[in-house]
Amino acid sequence: MSTIADVAARAGVSKATASRALSGRGYVAEETRQRVSDAAAELSYVAHSSATSLATGRTQTVGVIMPPVDRWFFSELLAGIQESLFDLDYELALYGLREGTETRERLFDAVLPRRRFDGIIAVGIQPSAHELERLHRAQRPLVSVGPYSEGSSAVSIDDLAAARIATEHLIDLGHVDIAFVGGSSDAGILSFGDARRVEGYLEALRAAGLSASARIAEAAPTMPGGYDAAVELLGDRRTRPSAIVGVCDEAAIGATIAARRLGIAVPTELSVVGIDDHQHAAMFSLTTIRQSPREQGQEAVRLLQARMEHPDAALERVAATSALVVRSSTAAPRA
Repeated sequence: MSTIADVAARAGVSKATASRALSGRGYVAEETRQRVSDAAAELSYVAHSSATSLATGRTQTVGVIMPPVDRWFFSELLAGIQESLFDLDYELALYGLREGTETRERLFDAVLPRRRFDGIIAVGIQPSAHELERLHRAQRPLVSVGPYSEGSSAVSIDDLAAARIATEHLIDLGHVDIAFVGGSSDAGILSFGDARRVEGYLEALRAAGLSASARIAEAAPTMPGGYDAAVELLGDRRTRPSAIVGVCDEAAIGATIAARRLGIAVPTELSVVGIDDHQHAAMFSLTTIRQSPREQGQEAVRLLQARMEHPDAALERVAATSALVVRSSTAAPRA
């Protein structure tokens, strides 16, 4: 295995000059820098991460804290983060832990204070646990992804507006009995972003004078969760809503499957709209509010890079795009 001394000998410079040339720290003539770079390539030299850290003061590692990646949104977001960090030659230390667990508490109390990261990306942080505030005390560049972003650069969509637009689409079609699948009275289960979506649904009903018909079915933001809630909602023909807004596409797809198994035609007897534009949304012809978590992950890395290079710069907030995508799961209610 080649060493920095081998590179220096091949390039005809001192070890200190070779180290400066490869690390980018300190002045080295461009011709010399190129000669050292060529020598390193010829010898297949790779700087040891510990040595690079000592020389530059950086670990070339970014910590990513997020919920478990078993949901489509988080797995896509992580893919975008990983792609961008790889392009920047950064390593990723992932902590995918469920909120409210002892393991997550240990992460914030004992693990993160000891780990050296060049920066941190925090995804879907809940305000109730004061986790963002605890991350600020670590005094590392920080970017958050999601609606709660107190004191940090952030990228997110407007969850309230997304649910409001989805509900307004159904109201514009003529629906007056619209249920929401995916709410919860348990704050520990309902995320901050999902709670904002419930607010958006209720806001649209209020504006249309339909508050009295509001119905929020408790459900996990998953296909099984949406399925179970929809089976209960749709079981009685006399109280069946004419339309459903899912807290996310997974819940909306679950509701669609439940309707079909109950013999309820979508959209002639039931309209369904989701939020996210999940990878399976087009397969189910689901009308939805589109967002791109992969692009949000890439944008989060861009924001973090800016914070690492200029820690004292003003915080930057990026509103990720979201738009109504009309497919064939929604239609005017049957007379």
